[in-house]
Amino acid sequence: MAVKPARTVNAIDQTRRMLSLVTYLRERPGARIADVARAFGITEDELVADLDLLPMCGTSFRGGDLLDIDTDGERIWWHNPAALGEEAAEPLRLAADEATALLVAARAVSTLPGLRESDRQALLRATAKVEAAAGEAAGASSRLSVTFESEGGVFADVDRAISERRRLWIRYYSPARDEVTEREIDPIRLVSVGHTYVEAWCRRSEARRTFRLDRVAEIRILDAPAAPPEIELRDLSEALVQPAAEDPEVVVEVGPGGRWVAEYYPHDSADELPDGGLRITLRTPDPASLRRLALRLGGDGRIVSPPELAESARSAAAEALAAYDTERSASSGR
Repeated sequence: MAVKPARTVNAIDQTRRMLSLVTYLRERPGARIADVARAFGITEDELVADLDLLPMCGTSFRGGDLLDIDTDGERIWWHNPAALGEEAAEPLRLAADEATALLVAARAVSTLPGLRESDRQALLRATAKVEAAAGEAAGASSRLSVTFESEGGVFADVDRAISERRRLWIRYYSPARDEVTEREIDPIRLVSVGHTYVEAWCRRSEARRTFRLDRVAEIRILDAPAAPPEIELRDLSEALVQPAAEDPEVVVEVGPGGRWVAEYYPHDSADELPDGGLRITLRTPDPASLRRLALRLGGDGRIVSPPELAESARSAAAEALAAYDTERSASSGR
């Protein structure tokens, strides 16, 4: 029996959520688990996982400074909310490398396009205070800089739209169709798995879609409020990009050594073959990406359809084999 891969966790979203959770719970003693999970748009299991982690946090690792939060399965109780009060706070002390990292990151974020001006000014004021406290470390940080990828401005606009619950207009490049389309989307959340994506309700297709930020050619925040329907957040361990009904269909046949494909690729069907292999039918927005799968499978599998993709995979395999033979001949002749 195959072991289900661990759920992919977006650390940025979880950190932001847990910081908000501390304030939320402090103001609501005895809050119901179901109500809190609904307010944060997460499952009750995800909330309980956060609650298991929060007691490891605090102003220090001394007993009274850690958060004393527990649940009876229905309600959440915080027994020492004063642990984060001003009376318990101690002056923050940063090591030189910590101050340098913090200043470099703060300056980089302040240059992001799409950042709200009020947020930018608040960040610059905080940066100035850290510089004053950091002393010599501030000088070292001024000699370093960070350059964000081109998706940085898109990220800032999406993040702002999510926080302000506003709709987005985007021009989006689809490699599967080699075309750019215009869409209005209601953003739901940002997800980072290798690349950064926004999960959203697409008004054009009237369905949930996932868009890669580096494929957004143009973006605009609209005045219209974002109003995605109530949908359950997906378990991303089942694959980040879920196939859509209109995506092209691909048929792959694998031998016994290639049965793992059915475990790792979302598919419509997997029919047994006489030799112990499988005939797998799946959908993908980018069929060309499956050529890499065909090369990886080698003799354990082949693409059956569509015919043009099967021929493309055979050509790629032949080119790879020819290049290998050429390299081997050149090496043996030395």
